[in-house]
Amino acid sequence: QVQLVESGGGLVQPGGSLRLSCAGSGITFSIVAMNWYRQAPGKERELVAGIRGGGITNYADSVKGRFTISRDNAKNTVYLQMNSLNTEDTAVYYCHVAGSSYWGQGTQVTVSS
Repeated sequence: QVQLVESGGGLVQPGGSLRLSCAGSGITFSIVAMNWYRQAPGKERELVAGIRGGGITNYADSVKGRFTISRDNAKNTVYLQMNSLNTEDTAVYYCHVAGSSYWGQGTQVTVSS
């Protein structure tokens, strides 16, 4: 059974940073592509960042230069380092195995002064 557990969300002031983690079990991260999505209130879920084999990454234009996705295959964990956060980054963040129906439960990120 595949399980994805996100952590690291919280309340942060504009300009601050957070690092989200997604720990997986029942699946080997090194052989799958992983994504981070987010969903803000009243908005559709959107792709934030993805990482594929060989460490190839992709980002939404809105987060390029501020967010970094990475993974530790030994720990079966994917990370999302978020810097220079602004209020528009407020959302529930989810990790996802690309091309699958496997999602984590989400972690809330709130950017507010």
